Amino acid sequence: MKNKLINIILILFLLNGCVGASSKGVFGTGVSIALDPRTVGTQIDDGIMDKNLDAKLLLMNKNYLLSISTQVLDGRIFITGKVDNPEEKLKITKLAWEIEGARSVKNDLKIKEKFNFKKSAKDVLITSQLRTALIFNKKIKSANYSIDTYKKKIYIYGIAETQEEQSLVIEEAKQILDVEDVISSILLLEDLRVQKN
Repeated sequence: MKNKLINIILILFLLNGCVGASSKGVFGTGVSIALDPRTVGTQIDDGIMDKNLDAKLLLMNKNYLLSISTQVLDGRIFITGKVDNPEEKLKITKLAWEIEGARSVKNDLKIKEKFNFKKSAKDVLITSQLRTALIFNKKIKSANYSIDTYKKKIYIYGIAETQEEQSLVIEEAKQILDVEDVISSILLLEDLRVQKN
């Protein structure tokens, strides 16, 4: 009888976590799962992706548990919080793109270090030039890519529909003036688990 009661309480506890619960989302409001426009399957997939990312961040650095927040909506990953340097931000973005099923990554992490206007301005210019080149190249879907530049190194994350598009993005990056290196984490659409029909 005691074991049966414990099992019932455990089942009620687990069900309470799945149905009708509210969660504080990226936009700061609670959204009831019952009203969520995503399918239950998508919600479960997003939850698994979120937990996987949290676990990998925790393995990378225990301090991330308190300083970084993640949210996954329909395969789109949102990351907020603070890190000590730009390298950490880039590593976390790369880690997020490696989560199976990731469709996009929005990294809004802030850097705690002192601001260096000259270096930062050059990096912003490089990023802007590449973003513009991708927009104007009709063979590239520019919305599929995230670009970060740090110390004249361009980091590109995204999803290419073909190998030709992947090569074009890398080539556009290499043509930007003053770029010292291009680090590419571009996935091919055919390699993704979830594909748009």
